[in-house]
Amino acid sequence: MIEGIIEEIRTNGTFLVTTHENPDGDAVGSSLALAGYLRKLGKDVTIHFCDPVPDLYTFLPMSDEVVQDIPDNDFDVCFVLDVGEFRRAGKEIGNCRRIKKFINIDHHLTSDYFGCINYIDPKAAATGVLIHRIIKGAGDAVDYDTALCIYTAIITDTGSFRYSNANPEAFAIAGELVSTGINTWNIAEKLYESQPRQRLELLALALSTMTVSARGDYASITVTLDMYEKTGASAELTDGFVNYPRSIRGVEVSVFFREINPGLFKIGFRSKGKIDVSSIAAAFGGGGHRNAAGATMSGSLDEIKGKLFSHLEETL
Repeated sequence: MIEGIIEEIRTNGTFLVTTHENPDGDAVGSSLALAGYLRKLGKDVTIHFCDPVPDLYTFLPMSDEVVQDIPDNDFDVCFVLDVGEFRRAGKEIGNCRRIKKFINIDHHLTSDYFGCINYIDPKAAATGVLIHRIIKGAGDAVDYDTALCIYTAIITDTGSFRYSNANPEAFAIAGELVSTGINTWNIAEKLYESQPRQRLELLALALSTMTVSARGDYASITVTLDMYEKTGASAELTDGFVNYPRSIRGVEVSVFFREINPGLFKIGFRSKGKIDVSSIAAAFGGGGHRNAAGATMSGSLDEIKGKLFSHLEETL
């Protein structure tokens, strides 16, 4: 699989790199790492996200080169990273007829197989790990800028190496990346110690909605559109909110209800490990990993909560 990707890189000249909507640290980090690597090889590279880069990750090299509109030129290869489902790359990618072939690189258990090459490894801690494997498989060194991006991808998707996906490979790669000279405290400060005031104000409102099941085995919080209006916060500032209910002693599954349009909610699921939340998300048209998954549902908040909580009662 890696050899096939390296051959596509070697024999083609124009590349488009993209990822999923509302990109997280792994999506941004792995995309920028691959784009930077391709550019250093002399390739013509465009980075496209259907949503802007969250402010949290704008310290990464090339983050200011990400575009929301695909240029009119043709592309030999489009790398689609970390999407899980092809639709999450956005309609512009799905409708683009100037792309000759797609290569899918992902670590979601429920990933679609839509590429001419589908490099999918659910055991990888992050998609950034797969980008590292490709670079090393080509016999190339990882430079400072690429290390910064891959380290960010790994540290965010492993919850700072707290989650169960923080396997030996993730630690080994992180150690190698640190040897390039990246400053781990500087990265941590930008990711975790530089929050805008609006995020904490929004979190306070979200925590006030917290519910815990009668048995104490699942819990939820909610963010609605009016909360954004009250605080001046944006949706990107909700990253990590789903982990707060999971931190309660005894809770095995946390659920985060985030209103994205009137009557339309994005649902995030997190597990401590005993419960496979990807199967729960799949029951509602979503997917993801064993310990982290998501879905989108329409209806009133009460209706959606009723359906989900009933399903959780049966599952748990």
